[in-house]
Amino acid sequence: MKELVAVVLTLDEEKHIADCVQSLTWCDAVVVWDSFSTDHTCQMAQEKGALVVQHPFRGYGSQRQAAMDAISAEWILFVDADERVPPALAQEIRTVIREQPDVVGWWIPRHNYIFGKVILHTGWYPDYQLRLVRPNRGRWDPGREVHELAVLDGPAGHLQNVLIHYNYDSLQQFHAKQTKYTAYDAEILFKRGQRAKVWSPISMPIRHFKWRYVDLAGYRDGWHGLWLSLLMSYYEGLKYMVLADLWRTRQGHRSSPEDG
Repeated sequence: MKELVAVVLTLDEEKHIADCVQSLTWCDAVVVWDSFSTDHTCQMAQEKGALVVQHPFRGYGSQRQAAMDAISAEWILFVDADERVPPALAQEIRTVIREQPDVVGWWIPRHNYIFGKVILHTGWYPDYQLRLVRPNRGRWDPGREVHELAVLDGPAGHLQNVLIHYNYDSLQQFHAKQTKYTAYDAEILFKRGQRAKVWSPISMPIRHFKWRYVDLAGYRDGWHGLWLSLLMSYYEGLKYMVLADLWRTRQGHRSSPEDG
């Protein structure tokens, strides 16, 4: 059994995969868990020394769990293709898994690069991600289609060194992903029985802007902080518009008190 195996979930990630795998060569093995990419992802990963396994996609949590069930290792480090592990983080991971055996999972902070700039405020830092897990002491929640999370049987710790995340290169990419998240979050609110009030698409974005730009010190990220606060406020309002539309189109499903 290997001590530490890195797993990278992929689907058409030829832009990122080579550099990602290269940043993981310090691990005992790298497995690219691919959802049948149609570009050169698999070939490029193999050329960098990674083992490629193709598995049908049924959700991010399910993908991570399938990989964890199939791989024999004391620890598994999950890294996305657009992420990189710097040497300082690699050294810290090696140290903690040997010196703190009672901890069964580790949260890793991230530096998110958005539109070419690392965002250190506005809600994007420290952005802890639970990515280092003992396979026999944790399971991924299959009910979470995005923002997946492992449920641990034991204590978790927090690392100090950061994972590098090349998050969004363009406004088009940002819009596509945030629109997807907006629909997902609105569906969650609907299933909880929450409704949007008439003024929610206006009041909630205002509240959200204050939260990001003032409370989370988005102003310290300069123009990036201002634009990101405005953009995220827009999607907050859109979420409540989608929620209201869900209630209009599925009115017969249930009745509930208003919220928001």
